[in-house]
Amino acid sequence: MVATSWLKQVGAALTLGAALWAQTSSAAQAAGERPNFLIIMADDLGYSDVGAYGGEIDTPNIDRLASGGLQFTNFYNSARCSPSRANLLTGRYAHRVGMGENGGSMSVDVRTVAQEFKDAHYRTAMVGKWHLTRATPIADPAEHLKWIDHQAYLDRDFGDRSTYPAARGFETHYGLIWGVSSYFDPFSLVEGFEPVRTVPKDFYITNALSDRAVSDIESFAKEQRPFFMYLAYTAPHWPLQAPEKEIAKYRGRYDGGWEQLHDARYARQVKLGLIDPKTTSKTQLSGDWAQNPEKPWDQLNPTERAQASAKMSVHAAMVDVMDQGIGRVIDALKRTGQFENTVIVFLADNGASPETMTGTHGYQPGYDRQSETRDGRKINYGADQPTLGSDTSMAGIGSFWANAANTPWRYWKAEAYDGGIHTPFIVSWPKGLKLKPGTRVDSLGHIMDIAPTFYELAGVKPKTEGQPPIDGVSLVPAIAGKKVSRGKPLFFEHEGSRAVILDDWKLVARAPGPKSKVYAPWSLYHLTTDRSETRDLIAAESKRAAAMAKQWNEWSTSVDARQRSEP
Repeated sequence: MVATSWLKQVGAALTLGAALWAQTSSAAQAAGERPNFLIIMADDLGYSDVGAYGGEIDTPNIDRLASGGLQFTNFYNSARCSPSRANLLTGRYAHRVGMGENGGSMSVDVRTVAQEFKDAHYRTAMVGKWHLTRATPIADPAEHLKWIDHQAYLDRDFGDRSTYPAARGFETHYGLIWGVSSYFDPFSLVEGFEPVRTVPKDFYITNALSDRAVSDIESFAKEQRPFFMYLAYTAPHWPLQAPEKEIAKYRGRYDGGWEQLHDARYARQVKLGLIDPKTTSKTQLSGDWAQNPEKPWDQLNPTERAQASAKMSVHAAMVDVMDQGIGRVIDALKRTGQFENTVIVFLADNGASPETMTGTHGYQPGYDRQSETRDGRKINYGADQPTLGSDTSMAGIGSFWANAANTPWRYWKAEAYDGGIHTPFIVSWPKGLKLKPGTRVDSLGHIMDIAPTFYELAGVKPKTEGQPPIDGVSLVPAIAGKKVSRGKPLFFEHEGSRAVILDDWKLVARAPGPKSKVYAPWSLYHLTTDRSETRDLIAAESKRAAAMAKQWNEWSTSVDARQRSEP
C-alpha cells in the first residue's frame, strides 16, 4: 500500500509537472508571438542629422536600422518636446490630454500606452527624458538656483509624483523628469520616484541612458513576458555638451559654414533618392528666429565663425554618442535573442532648435537652467564660449545651423513648417516586416499613430470608457506596403504656430514673436509640386485656403487649442 501510495504521488507530481510545463511552453509561445516594442526618441534632432537622411554625422547604427527596416519620408511630430511626447504616449492630439503648451503635466485621467501594455502583461520600462510633469520652482529665485545647481534641497520632488512615469504605467523609470539639464550632472534625475542625488565623475547622461537600457533588456530576456520600452534620449538638445574626445572627431568639419552644410546635405539627399529636386527645391537658409535673429555667415568675423563652427561640432558629437549607445542597445537585443521579434521605431520629438542663450531674448539661469556647477564653478551663457562643450558652458546652435540641420525643410523647432514638424522615422522588425529591407515609405504618418499601431501589432485593446477618442491611426497597412487612409486632415498647433494638411495641400502659419499679440497670416502650399514650402498660393487658392482654415478652426475648438485665426 505504501508503494501504491508513493506511485500515486509520483504520478500526480508528473501530471502536475507536465501541466506546468505545458503552461510555461504555452506562455513562452505566446510571448514569442507577441513582439517586443522599443521606441527610441531623439531630442531636437535635425531632419538630416542622421546619415540615412542625408547627414555627414557618423550614425552607422541608426543607418543600419533604416537599411534593414523601413524608412518613412513623410512623417510628422508636433514641433515641440512636451506635445510630441504626449502624442506618443496616448495616441491623441496633445490638447486633448492637457499638453497644448510646453512643460505642463499630462492629464492623469488619460491612459498611456504603458498602462495599456502593462495591463496586457507586458513588462514596461522607461529610460530617459519625461517632460510631462509640471515643474515646481521654489518661490525665492536665489533658493531655486541653489536647488537646480545641486547645492541644496537634494531630496525635494521635481513635481507631483502622480504625474511621474512610474505612476503612468512604467514599472521602472530612470531618467529626467524635467526637460533641460546638464549632460554631466543632470538636474531632475530620478530612479522611479526618488531623486538621484549624485552621479559618478565620468558621468555623461547619453551613455548612462544607453547603459541602463542595455541592463533592462538583459533583465527582460530572463522572463517569458514580452516588453515595451521607451528610450528617450536628451541628445542633441542644448546645452551643447559632449566628451572632449568625441568633439575632437568633428572639430573643423563645419568651418565652411551653414550654407556649405546645407548644400552638401541637400546634394546627398538627392543622390540617395530621398528627395526629388523638381518638387523639393533647395531653400535659402533663414536666421530670423523671432526671439533672437542672427547674422549671416558672410557677416561673421573670424572669431565668430570659429565659435559657430565649434558649436556644430559639439552638436554632431552629441548625435554620434547617442548613435553609439543605440548600437549597444541593438547588440544587447541580439545577444539575448530578442532582436528579431522586437519592433524598434526611431524618431525625433521636433526639428533642430534655433534657441540660444545670448541676445535680447536669450535664455539666462533660472527655471530649469543652472547658474553654477555643483562645486560652485560659474556656467557661461555668453556669446564667447571658451569652454564650449564642457559642464561650464550653456549654448545652443542657433537658427542658421538649425535650419541647415533640418535640410531640406524650412525653419526649426516650434514652427509648423516642416523644419519644425518633419521627423526621420524608422521601423525595424526583422521577424515581422514583409517589405524588402531598406524600403522607403511615403505614407503620411504622425507620432500619435505609433500607439494605435503598437496596439494592433500586439493585439491590445485599449480601454475606451471615460477616455477621449484616439486620434492616431494604425500604420500597419503602411508597414505591409499599403496606403494608410486617415479619413481626416492632420492638424497642428503650438503656441501660435499652426497648420493643416489635407491631401496634397498644407495651410500653415508661423508662431508670433515674443510677447506679440499679432498672429502670423496663413500661407498655402501645394505639396505635390512644392514639398519645401516655398511658393505661397494663398492668393490664387483663396477659397481652398478658407475652407481649410475653417476645418482647422473647428478642430481647434473641438480639442480646445489655444489659438484660433482666419486667413
